[in-house]
Amino acid sequence: MLKITGYADRVSVMPGGSVDFMINCEYPSYQASVVRVVQGDTAPEAPPVKLVPVPSSIDGQYAGRPQVIHAGSFAQIHCGDTFADASSISLQAMVMPTTPQKGRQAIISKWDEAAGRGVAMIVAEDGSIGIEISDGAHKRTLSVGRPMLARHWYFAAATYDAETGAVSVHQQSQHEFATINDSGFASGAFEAGLAWQSAAPLLFAASWGGEDAGRTVGRALYNGKIDRPRVSAASLSLGELQLLRGDQWPERLSGTLAGAWDFSLDIPGIRVDDISGRGLHGEVVNMPTRGVTGHNFTGEDGMCWMDSPGQWSAIHFHDDDIYDAGWQVDFTLTIPEGMKSGIYAVRIEAQGEEQFVTFVVRPARGKPTSKLAFLFPLATYMAYANEHFGTNDGLVELHLNRALVLHPHQQFLNEHREYGHSLYDLHSDGSGVYYSSRLRPVLNLRPKVEANHGAGPSHLWLFNADTHITSWLEHFDQDYDVITDEDLHEEGYDLLKGYRTVVTATHPEYYSKEMRNGIHRFTHSGGRLIYLGGNGFYWRIAYHATQPGIIEVRRAEGGSRAWEPPTGEYYHSFTGEYGGLWRRQGGRSPNHLVGVGFTAQGFDRSSYYRRAPGATDPRAAFIMEGVDDEILGDFGLTGGGAAGMELDRHDFSVGSPPHSIVVASSEHHTEAHVFVVEDMLFNFMGTTGDVCDKVHADLVFFETPNGGAVFSVGSIAYSGSLPWNNFDNNISRLTLNVLRRFMDPTPFPMPGV
Repeated sequence: MLKITGYADRVSVMPGGSVDFMINCEYPSYQASVVRVVQGDTAPEAPPVKLVPVPSSIDGQYAGRPQVIHAGSFAQIHCGDTFADASSISLQAMVMPTTPQKGRQAIISKWDEAAGRGVAMIVAEDGSIGIEISDGAHKRTLSVGRPMLARHWYFAAATYDAETGAVSVHQQSQHEFATINDSGFASGAFEAGLAWQSAAPLLFAASWGGEDAGRTVGRALYNGKIDRPRVSAASLSLGELQLLRGDQWPERLSGTLAGAWDFSLDIPGIRVDDISGRGLHGEVVNMPTRGVTGHNFTGEDGMCWMDSPGQWSAIHFHDDDIYDAGWQVDFTLTIPEGMKSGIYAVRIEAQGEEQFVTFVVRPARGKPTSKLAFLFPLATYMAYANEHFGTNDGLVELHLNRALVLHPHQQFLNEHREYGHSLYDLHSDGSGVYYSSRLRPVLNLRPKVEANHGAGPSHLWLFNADTHITSWLEHFDQDYDVITDEDLHEEGYDLLKGYRTVVTATHPEYYSKEMRNGIHRFTHSGGRLIYLGGNGFYWRIAYHATQPGIIEVRRAEGGSRAWEPPTGEYYHSFTGEYGGLWRRQGGRSPNHLVGVGFTAQGFDRSSYYRRAPGATDPRAAFIMEGVDDEILGDFGLTGGGAAGMELDRHDFSVGSPPHSIVVASSEHHTEAHVFVVEDMLFNFMGTTGDVCDKVHADLVFFETPNGGAVFSVGSIAYSGSLPWNNFDNNISRLTLNVLRRFMDPTPFPMPGV
């Protein structure tokens, strides 16, 4: 099992900038060094792994130390000494628990786990609403005793009267099932005058487990939604508690109200706002999900949280949320001014174990060092970060059409869920993962790692498959810069305008509006784009405006989805933009952008392309120069062929430009290659690669305004054919033809009308 993990505070850095590295090492010491990553495929059939040592200021020996991730989201309120003189108290909220059977979970707490002191409204061990209160010597608990149903709303409240010791808990179901009696009330008497006050902060969805490196640690983590929490410095009756549920309350209750929080305020941010006038504001920790429906959501006033924020006044907390691992810095690398743009990694070595932390050196802003850029698909790497396909998905072997192999990093991630999830995973409560962060160890973003999805002989997916492209470029001595799509999101077209040609990776699937607009403007301003992948430009994502290194996806309306959001949660919380497929976003399908769009996926064996009539078009003559073969790419490191894994087809009806040319098309795919669901209004037979004519990839070329052009291959497996036979093959040759013509400054004339 892995004993070394690590991450960096940024992935993209310019010369003169610096990167902090955080390392978890269970060995006494380790050796650190820097390498430039050219080829990361370890398969015997691939070219040799090429990691070029780069002398750096961080080279050397370091003391190892364990660093721990504290996963789980909650909200922390800055209450200071507000409750120092409090004695009686009432806690209340609307709650929708998602794992009520899990055991003790704090909903609203001022509870110190180490001291065993404080007060909290909880999901009790029996799955019902409860209260616990203690002065450190006498802990008392009371619960309703009727388990709540998962994913249903309840009004929950708990009170303690310090004068009499009287306690009560209330649980009122907001639904009606004739056969379920899950509302209830319980009362009792504890000791009067319990001194429950402690140094613990006021938390929602967790209790206080102390601090680690200055950061609050959550314990008794809650799964589910919380809406309209209220805290009163008095023991209130049920009628009085009910009056506080809204946004306004009688004056007689204002004097007892210590705090009232409205989660519909600052949905895109991390603030938690107190509307009581007491100023007890706070913030969320570990990015729980916002922009989710509250207890009063009807859908009658719109489906976007911006239409009627009061119906999106909940936050969905998870015990496995993670944003920033928060580790301490072990060393910092300052990038020398002359360091070549490229893909790099810090290599960590100790007692025979090797680990990598990958980063990119990009050119200084506005100063490209080449006319060619490789666009590093960081957003897609983040979307797949630490995926659990092999251990979460019971149908994975049917999906792959072969036996599953669990690699060491996958076994580690299965045992260490605190390392977080990919956007394909489910949280522990079964809800879809909307957010993914790079501020944690990402164990599948490094050289020498195999994956489940990539077919043999290389068995690669994403990062190492993309090094087939970089190794191909370097084999032909083609100079290039490396830029990331996070840079593209931040800078848009300005990042690209200094380049003549941009080459994508094998699977640039996740794109923000800013990223897509930058590519579109580039290709319509004379730029040339070589799309060397499949299923690209597919899902719309959003970046957070203030919190770096985190993306969001809402898988709305069709598409090949690992999960779907519930009704009312189709809009991104970060931006308010409608989520889902770019194809659904008003004439912005991948076909509009690159001439092809997702049509099928299958992960067993790849096929080949057959030359199409368009190959004889004089406009495309440069592509096939010196390539006389009818069959193209019947070989490769990814499934044994150039057309496979995920395929894109040319289709005028979905937006492929009318003047685009199909140069070649694949054929004879396996029955494991299945037609995409977004192209089917209902299920029907004959949708697999052995019988469906729409299950194929297309090589497509077309010109764009101002002398630009686009070449697309429509297949994730395509780049696995580039290195075959030491880069001497027809796929390599025709791709080199395209690259050389695209690097030629001679404009591409638009064809006549």
